[in-house]
Amino acid sequence: MKRFDSGMQRQVHRFLASWAADVKAQAVKNAPMVTGYLRSTIYARVKEWVAEIGADAAYALFVELGTRYMQAHPYLYPAVQQYLPELEAVIASAIEQAKTEAGL
Repeated sequence: MKRFDSGMQRQVHRFLASWAADVKAQAVKNAPMVTGYLRSTIYARVKEWVAEIGADAAYALFVELGTRYMQAHPYLYPAVQQYLPELEAVIASAIEQAKTEAGL
């Protein structure tokens, strides 16, 4: 069981990191290009069972959601929505590979 647990964590982390990288790449493509700074601050981090995808630019939220003076230009939400169906398959595949590695 310990082999399964560590194998599953390793596999899920690897697949989740790949998924997050794909979402980040799509978000970069979706982000509006004015100076390129917003695109350069988009990140994807995976820690244990959590994938965090966002942007560090101070104005990133205003671009995503808009303001009363500026129309929204969503770039993160559409990227996540595009790859969300893959996430379930990625997790299921990681669990199956971990079971195989553990001999279960």
